[in-house]
Amino acid sequence: MSTTRRRAAGTVLAVAIGATALAACGSDGGDAAKGGTPSKTVTLVSHDSFAASKDVLKAFTKQTGYTVKVLRGGDAGAAVNQAVLSKGNPQGDVFFGVDNTLLSRALDNDLFEPYEAKDLDKVPAALQPDAAKHRVTPIDFGDVCVNYDRKYFTEHNLPVPESLDDLVKPAYKDLLVTENAATSSPGLAFLLATTAKYGDAGWEEYWKKLKANGVQVVDGWEQAYYDNFSGAGGGKGDRPLVVSYASSPPAEVLGLKTQPEQGPTGVATGTCFRQVEFAGLLKGAKNPEGGKALVDFLLSRAFQEDMPLNMFVNPVRDDAKLPEVFTKYAPVVTDPATVAPEKIAENREQWVKSWSSLVLK
Repeated sequence: MSTTRRRAAGTVLAVAIGATALAACGSDGGDAAKGGTPSKTVTLVSHDSFAASKDVLKAFTKQTGYTVKVLRGGDAGAAVNQAVLSKGNPQGDVFFGVDNTLLSRALDNDLFEPYEAKDLDKVPAALQPDAAKHRVTPIDFGDVCVNYDRKYFTEHNLPVPESLDDLVKPAYKDLLVTENAATSSPGLAFLLATTAKYGDAGWEEYWKKLKANGVQVVDGWEQAYYDNFSGAGGGKGDRPLVVSYASSPPAEVLGLKTQPEQGPTGVATGTCFRQVEFAGLLKGAKNPEGGKALVDFLLSRAFQEDMPLNMFVNPVRDDAKLPEVFTKYAPVVTDPATVAPEKIAENREQWVKSWSSLVLK
């Protein structure tokens, strides 16, 4: 499984503000050159999970003359916080990786210069929450879902859970491991799935039932998936259910010499929450023209078709083709849970506080 999947392990809410150090990689062409000469380097600020093929980045340079420099700043929450601290004098030209769970924080802090990217007509309206102002451009989406160990359920002659309701049934007692909603992106997404499903009046009662049914909570995705989940490749865990991604099955089989009929990991598609990631032109960017070209490129078909096997996410363009390993092994999630970014902004802190009080005590 790609190391880019580590997006899940980082802090979302309990980030140490100002503690993030951005590490640079790629060609260092510097900021805008002195004396009025435009810089030929465009700087992308992102989370640690950003990845792209060298050939694709070279193609961008060939097309535009700009070389991409990437500054990785930890998990998405930490990177957003660092961008807030440096707003007006940003460390780069474009920010990539703010998702719908954190979008309102970025927009409320006025981080982005409006820019209408090329080919937005190829992106479904449902993935464009800021379509009226174009402060951010959707780039990818993924679904956080409960994954299951196929072998376990076959050997125990147990039906696979299909929904959030199923997870609180006695048959699944002590089988699920999830991530801390205060310290993990998929943990927060799973919490949001329950608020979407059960509403303000019912989600806390659901988590009481889930706790009584033996749910295990760990800090982050890597621990949950590799240490506690029994279905991970090479994993030694004893829990056959884990909160992970709909892209886990193709990640599990990628690179195998013999492709199995099914991946070892399945997805309970009735448990999913959709995450959408965005890019935006940072206000005060030293190379705004290069930044616009880069935003356009992130939405180009070439980059969109490069993403799945580098970041294990789905392209937002409706004409982008998925690799065969995705079409064969990744389920199509037709009805994921969603929560409006403004509702997340209004309730996130209290939801996590209440969740922590209910589940962690």
